[in-house]
Amino acid sequence: MASSFWSAFRATFRAVFADRSVVLLLVGAAVLYSFFYPSAYSGEVPEHIPIAVVDEDNSGLSRAFLVKLGAVQQADIRARALSGREALQMMQKREVDAFVVIPSGFEQSVLRGEAGWVNLYGNGAFLLRSSTSLAGIGAALGDVGRQAGLAQAMAQGAPAAAPLDLIQRPLFNTREGYGSAVVPAVTFLIIQQTILMGLAMLAATLREQRGPYRFALPSLGGIACAFLVIGLAVVIYWTGFVFWFQDYPRAGADIVTLLVAALLFVAATVAAAMALASFLETRERPVQLWIVTSLPIYFLANLSWPAEATPQSLVWLGRLLPSTPGIHLMIGINQMGASLSEQRTEVLNLLFLILLYGGIAVWRLGTRSPAPLSQAPASPGQ
Repeated sequence: MASSFWSAFRATFRAVFADRSVVLLLVGAAVLYSFFYPSAYSGEVPEHIPIAVVDEDNSGLSRAFLVKLGAVQQADIRARALSGREALQMMQKREVDAFVVIPSGFEQSVLRGEAGWVNLYGNGAFLLRSSTSLAGIGAALGDVGRQAGLAQAMAQGAPAAAPLDLIQRPLFNTREGYGSAVVPAVTFLIIQQTILMGLAMLAATLREQRGPYRFALPSLGGIACAFLVIGLAVVIYWTGFVFWFQDYPRAGADIVTLLVAALLFVAATVAAAMALASFLETRERPVQLWIVTSLPIYFLANLSWPAEATPQSLVWLGRLLPSTPGIHLMIGINQMGASLSEQRTEVLNLLFLILLYGGIAVWRLGTRSPAPLSQAPASPGQ
């Protein structure tokens, strides 16, 4: 039994690396996605957006405001215009994305306890850039306003300290970006789909070459373990290198906890892949399924739409896919620092899927015959 297990284990690796399409799915896709997919979000948080300022007041308070404006991350003062018309022409020429006009009498209005007015203008053709720069201007202006209000309160004999001070600290998305929230989750969907399609393509190739096939249980276990090793290597590559290289949030999870979670997720994915492979007869079918199912599987994982607002039937359907509990388990542990006991619902879900799909794979592909896997399938192109 041990010899047939290791024979199947080695033969599976030979079959994988003999088939260029399967290697591209299992290994090439993981490497390519790790660099090209996160690059789409590399500019998700605009920084140092060029702006122009028009200081018609030329007072101490207006200069204090400009000093604070120059310190914010979102905006970069590129020009000082003499009038609003000149600043508008700069924006029309795309030299700046926004500009601010400090009208005459700004400081005097504040000192009299009245509202001081500052005019902000942004380019609506580039909504994200202009809104980001205006947000930075607003942050600097709010800071100046708070200090001016505090000075007014002290002059009137009111308490100097504010009764409430708001401090915002993002916990699990420290960069406060879309990519930091989406890419780590989509990563495990990519891993699931590549394992499913790679294994199914290999099995379909074998069926095209030999017709219906079955494996002795030790051989079936060797095939499953070979894909388990490949899947774990891909998970370690993403969580250990890619997330660090792309500077995505990580909670410094215990390595043993992370490995157990990865093992459960990959094992459920391999079991599902073997069960699916038993029904496919042509080599092209896995790629067709990949194209059709990837987007629905993403939405069934409840990444962009909460499960509480999803029909219960779709929630249960999503729970039959390894990606749904796998994503929540891996994100909870790797990004949020959860323990396995805190994620016991996802752990039990994955254990159930391992038993369910593993049982289907054994029923469809297994036999008590002692004959081991004798030959690895070759690529059709060879």
